[in-house]
Amino acid sequence: MPDLNDRDDRVALSIVIPSYNSAAWLPSTLRELDRSIQRSNLDVEVIVVDDGSTDDTLSVLEAARSGFPYPLRVLKQENKGRFLARWAGVGAARYEWVFILDSRVLVHEGALEYLGSALPSDTVVEAWNGHVITDPTAPLVGRFWEVPTFMFWASYLGNPRPMLITPENFDRIPKGTGCFVVRKKLYVDACLAAWPTENAHLVSDDTKILRYIVGKAPIRIDPGFSATYRPRLTYKAFLTHSRMRGTLFVDSYAGTSVTRDIVLILLVALPPLLASAMLMLVILNLWATLILVVGAASVCLLVPPAIASVRGCPRRASLSYLLFVVPFGVTFWAGLLRGLAVHRKSFQFRKQSTNGAQP
Repeated sequence: MPDLNDRDDRVALSIVIPSYNSAAWLPSTLRELDRSIQRSNLDVEVIVVDDGSTDDTLSVLEAARSGFPYPLRVLKQENKGRFLARWAGVGAARYEWVFILDSRVLVHEGALEYLGSALPSDTVVEAWNGHVITDPTAPLVGRFWEVPTFMFWASYLGNPRPMLITPENFDRIPKGTGCFVVRKKLYVDACLAAWPTENAHLVSDDTKILRYIVGKAPIRIDPGFSATYRPRLTYKAFLTHSRMRGTLFVDSYAGTSVTRDIVLILLVALPPLLASAMLMLVILNLWATLILVVGAASVCLLVPPAIASVRGCPRRASLSYLLFVVPFGVTFWAGLLRGLAVHRKSFQFRKQSTNGAQP
């Protein structure tokens, strides 16, 4: 069997890791990244962008840099959000291919070896989406999001295999930019197309960018290029993240179609309308009707974990959903409400260009 290191088609890869208060995660993230690089045939540089962390991120990175066997640069900036942290890292990247890696993601040992052998021969795609699983050892609160993913993306998650993400199947395939390889120029163009005119902390750093990219060339998702995501570990962090996801959900889909605009508005309007109707039933002493309404709502809440379980969702994830769906719903709705306020202009018109916006 030929030695991979003797090949002439070595791929050069700039690995960009945006980091905010990730001191607890970065040592293991870099350790597993190192193991994966060692098995690969890649020339690499690693760029960690410290996005105004208030923990020990910088000291952890300084300690890691002295023993890290590959070029490791640390960029510092004020806290500007993940969109602009990634932008800074990609802007500093030396190579044509960029690997954007979340600080909570552990790259699997054989992932970069697989990627390095496949990239030179793949002339179809301009980007690779990692096959990312949720850490099965995470606390119960960290397993919640597996139910929604198995609900909407079961066609892939029920049978992971190499696939192309296209505009036609975009909403039916899992995707994200937490473990994502893309040509630098294409990513820069996508960022400019989705550039935040204000409030960069509250703009989508994945769906809008991915939608632009897939409009130019298909994105490959492949189980061979895999990693593990470590979710939030505390109840408070879960709720904070849920609210943010609500806001980013609005930014991701507002203005993409009239139907989606209507759905977003209904998602915000229906909960208070339902709560008002239930209060009215109490005032009118219509207890039987109230019980029917509460029962119907409870059944609706049971539908997602039931469908997800049939499609292969782990039992612990379904249990997590049942335990945390109500507080999640409250905070996600609050995020949606904030999203409607912050991104209200998106419902009025769609930007067809960057309109001269520059970083």
